[in-house]
Amino acid sequence: MNLTIENILLVGSILLFVSIVVGKTSYKFGVPTLILFLAIGMLAGSDGIGGIHFDNPRIAQFIGIVSLNFILFSGGLDTNWTSVKPILREGLVLSTLGVLLTALSLGTFVWFVTDFTIYESMLLGSIVSSTDAAAVFSILRSKNLALKTNLRPTLELESGSNDPMAYVLTIAFLTLVIHQDQSLASIFPLFLQQMIIGGVSGFAFGKLSKFIINEIKLGFEGLYPVLVIALMFITFSATDFVGGNGFLAIYICAVYLGNQDLIHKKTILKMYDGLAWLMQIVLFLTLGLLVFPSQVLPYMGIGLLISLFLIIVARPVSVFLSLVFFKMKLRRRFYISWVGLRGAVPIVFATYPLLAGIDKANMIFNIVFFISLTSILIQGTTLSIVAKWLHVAIPEKAKKITELDQLVIDLPKSSLQEFVISPNFHAVSKRIVDLNFPKSAFIIMIKRNGEFIRPGGSTIIEAKDILMVLADSEKDFIEVYNCLYKPKYIT
Repeated sequence: MNLTIENILLVGSILLFVSIVVGKTSYKFGVPTLILFLAIGMLAGSDGIGGIHFDNPRIAQFIGIVSLNFILFSGGLDTNWTSVKPILREGLVLSTLGVLLTALSLGTFVWFVTDFTIYESMLLGSIVSSTDAAAVFSILRSKNLALKTNLRPTLELESGSNDPMAYVLTIAFLTLVIHQDQSLASIFPLFLQQMIIGGVSGFAFGKLSKFIINEIKLGFEGLYPVLVIALMFITFSATDFVGGNGFLAIYICAVYLGNQDLIHKKTILKMYDGLAWLMQIVLFLTLGLLVFPSQVLPYMGIGLLISLFLIIVARPVSVFLSLVFFKMKLRRRFYISWVGLRGAVPIVFATYPLLAGIDKANMIFNIVFFISLTSILIQGTTLSIVAKWLHVAIPEKAKKITELDQLVIDLPKSSLQEFVISPNFHAVSKRIVDLNFPKSAFIIMIKRNGEFIRPGGSTIIEAKDILMVLADSEKDFIEVYNCLYKPKYIT
């Protein structure tokens, strides 16, 4: 069946519905939902029972890039800077040097065991060199896996920030495959340009986005998430237009925004959580439709050999070498090595050789697909088991509730206090979003001139307002007091 304008919504909605229902029950059997999404796409494709013919790498690449924007941005919004700061260096080294070492070691192995040229081998190694943010975020969070001593922030920071490095390496080695006369040294200016412009743009757009979100008056709460989507795509596209890495820019922008006080932040976070799941499903369904299982089967042998080398040798070696100068327990290094999940991102990157029309593009695509499939099956299904075996998991009841969790899941507070705003204090004539209000407390109602007002981030505090505040402890209320009652003449 060919997809047409008339049936695309019907077919798409049915596939989406089936994916959600099947995915809900999949973890009872220890199967990652991402595998189910891929499988449903493959079953619906030309070689499956659905018979849907989809063979357009360009559309698949476009869907992949859009989906990765949402997935990376959502992951950035969820990144708590307090948790990430202690492991920032380790995460950045893993996402840069670790990716480079993985690409080089795997590329060298591919060169020895196949008839690929050295540049074609390095291209394949680069495509699968990064851990996949969609796979890591999805599996860690759906399993609700609690890990010791900043291990989870390390894994999420690495997976969220290493796609830019893999993208640069993929484009660089693809250029060398197409233009054989260029030297290896020619890729270094491209790397520096992509990473520097991407990093600077991400931070700059983060600050600009915060200003726009908090200063613009839209009038409707539901428009703020839409505004953030527009800012996200502007960040990616503008950075890419000036030669920077758009993926790095949107991740840095999102991390910055996620750790700032924003108007309607709770609404934005909840919407992005749902959109990230939607985009993961759409992305894996699309890639499942794009793949022809009959074309993958001939490469299963070499694909399994390369995949096992990646899991057992290339990934652990790159992790241990990258972290050699950091103090870290051996079992933590082993677990980081094991959480080297490959998922949708390598498959999306594998569409670049297809569109470039290089000789072995189809072979590379099918091998990459098989590597991603085996990685999710082997590593994704065993994350909890390996965590317990290495003693890096903690009981769920001992897992700490983060400030983000408190904001999103509406945890009940135990105490209520009223605060009367005096005319000469700090909070008068200021918006709630500008007060740096403690994240552990909530203003649930404002009494003003005998009427009750439901507060929002843009609500301006006036003299003689009575604020009704919910919090858990006396310490929280002291922070609220200091925030509201600091006299204006104190700097």
